[in-house]
Amino acid sequence: MLVAGCSSGNDQSRQVQKKAINTILDDWHLAASEANFERYFMHFTGDSAIFMGTDATERWTVAEFKPWAKPHFDDDQAWDFTPVERHVYLSDNEQTAWFDESLDTPNLGPVRGSGVLVRQEESWKIAHYNLSIPVPNAIVDTVVKQIDRALNDSTEQTN
Repeated sequence: MLVAGCSSGNDQSRQVQKKAINTILDDWHLAASEANFERYFMHFTGDSAIFMGTDATERWTVAEFKPWAKPHFDDDQAWDFTPVERHVYLSDNEQTAWFDESLDTPNLGPVRGSGVLVRQEESWKIAHYNLSIPVPNAIVDTVVKQIDRALNDSTEQTN
């Protein structure tokens, strides 16, 4: 996996923090692939952290996300996201980090994750995560029309 990011200030300290963040994110993804519910959710700041999925309706606090995710974790594997590339950036005081990552998945294909971590005591925790499916510009017009049709169909079904 290629890891990149910006640097300033104490470069050695920043590299240590970036390594810790990469370890946390890798373990978080591994916990999902191993269906380890407790380990997966321990990586969040708490129940008010935000997880945004690929569907427009999938915006949850962790407290809301847990009941939705639990049946997936009760199977042998919740989901399997393999990092391909990740960029990590640190605030000047090294207490906040943000990242973006390209992921390979067996069911969604290539996806992108981005998020914010905060340092709590001596560890990093995920405060916000957003999962998206990157749409190539060459097909975006078609995809936008499909989304519009799907939204209109669901609106008509509820009326």
